[in-house]
Amino acid sequence: MKNIYYLIAVLLGITTLGCSESLLDTENLYGKSLDTYYQTPTDMEEAISGVYNAIYTPNALSFEPLAANLMSDMMLGGGGPDDKAGKDVDAFEDPAEDTYRDLWVQSYNGIARCNAIIEKASEADFSSFFSSPAEAQEFKDVAVGEALFMRAFFYFKLAKFFGGVPLITSVDQAKDGPRNTYSETFAQIASDLKLAIETLPNISFPSIPTESYGHTNKWVAEAYLGRVYLHYTGYMSNIENQSTSDLPLVEGGSLSGSDVAGYLNDCINNSGYDLVSDFRNLWPYSNLNKSAGSVVLPWADAEGLEWVGQDGLNPTFGTGNSESMFVQRFSFGDWSWSNGSIYTNRLCLFSGIRDNSMVPFGQGWGFCTVRPTLWNTWDDADPRKQGSILPMGDAEQGTDGYQADKGDHETGLFNKKYTSLQHPDVDGNVSGMFVQMYDWSNTDMQLMHAQDFIFMRFADVLLMHSEITQTSDGMNRVRARVGLPAIGYSLEALKEERKHELAFEGLRYFDLVRWGDVDTAFDYTENVRNSGSDATYSGSYRSETKGLVSIPETEIRLSNGAYEQNPGW
Repeated sequence: MKNIYYLIAVLLGITTLGCSESLLDTENLYGKSLDTYYQTPTDMEEAISGVYNAIYTPNALSFEPLAANLMSDMMLGGGGPDDKAGKDVDAFEDPAEDTYRDLWVQSYNGIARCNAIIEKASEADFSSFFSSPAEAQEFKDVAVGEALFMRAFFYFKLAKFFGGVPLITSVDQAKDGPRNTYSETFAQIASDLKLAIETLPNISFPSIPTESYGHTNKWVAEAYLGRVYLHYTGYMSNIENQSTSDLPLVEGGSLSGSDVAGYLNDCINNSGYDLVSDFRNLWPYSNLNKSAGSVVLPWADAEGLEWVGQDGLNPTFGTGNSESMFVQRFSFGDWSWSNGSIYTNRLCLFSGIRDNSMVPFGQGWGFCTVRPTLWNTWDDADPRKQGSILPMGDAEQGTDGYQADKGDHETGLFNKKYTSLQHPDVDGNVSGMFVQMYDWSNTDMQLMHAQDFIFMRFADVLLMHSEITQTSDGMNRVRARVGLPAIGYSLEALKEERKHELAFEGLRYFDLVRWGDVDTAFDYTENVRNSGSDATYSGSYRSETKGLVSIPETEIRLSNGAYEQNPGW
């Protein structure tokens, strides 16, 4: 409970950086100037909290996992008859001229904060706050290393969605320049990650102090370098038709597949991260029976599931969840706060079962319904099938009370990894599982989703290593965890493994893009129910967009002609 309350206090204590009506402008934290801030360890800790805070976006469709899931070939738009914006994202149409502006603005807010930390930490003298110069230097290295990683994180998010973007890498740099090229953008990302790896301390995961939970580290930077390498080389080779196997660097030169595999090897062999014993224990539905004190999810009881938690089974590292490497932490929010709802996990709310409040699955908006073909073609012998997809009308799954025809694109299948969870409290009143776990007073169904969103987990590191090296060891280690036999490496086998291991985690769409499969992946139809009527859903994708979304029109206007809209928009 202490950790969740601490997060809320930090989030409330940070002034969200507003975007003024001048191109890429940002404001300083707390109104403090660069001359007076960043002088103490407390300043730096507050500043890095501000960086992480920029991950949160007011507009739900700018929340990366929700947008990416809507655009994937695994999920349909869903929602209600009036939820046109979600359906438009799903259909690769622009719901409004600024659909993704919060993603753009918040990313640049985070980048501006990173730039300030990187510059000011190098000038600051923290020696009076520590018992030795070495400790002061380590503090400075961690601050700079985290800022370098997060700057790369924000630019990578921008590049995946928008392509080449303006590179602002110093506090005083002019902010009215044109967009950089795709390659220039990825060179900056790669260089920041490489320097972050070289700057952050070499501390294995089990030895990281509990109070540092949620912060990035060297191993996360190595993992992201793998993801960036695969996305860049795949996009250039398969979308731009400029075949390459190298990731450029700002300082000149490049990183080869062998170089990046070396970083992933280091992460695999030395980080201390590992696969948890049961894939299903990563997801909080495995905690429902324990939280309720009774069997509210018969399937989880029959399967002997036990959640590894978000901090681990115990409040120290190395004792539970060794797999989640980098996550977005959520609390509950409150309508009385400015943007209070952004601190609850809206992927759980939006992809929850529409207008059905059952135990143990609560009500949501019914976006991102799951394609029946995915369910029908997934081997029943793979426990990830029922570990990822929630079928309706199944007593073992706790969904026998489901009432259909509440929304559009209904398939009777929903996201099980990220959904609304609830059960009765000691007085018999039904409320959210997380609300009860953390003794939160506001039981609003829209604000009760405190589940972490996992941006990077160790299974992905193993799969990326197999893909880059074209070897099967990492892939088969992931398969062995779920009791599947070892197989030889092929790209098609790797694609299937990623589809099943990482379903609904916001990665599928970008995988399709970088593999060059996006042009054909949406050539399908599914039978659905639209608010009580039989209907046919057809997949949609427009190849002229090259896998990118629209640059916010407000940003184009503010640029005074410096930005050109992406193709197809």
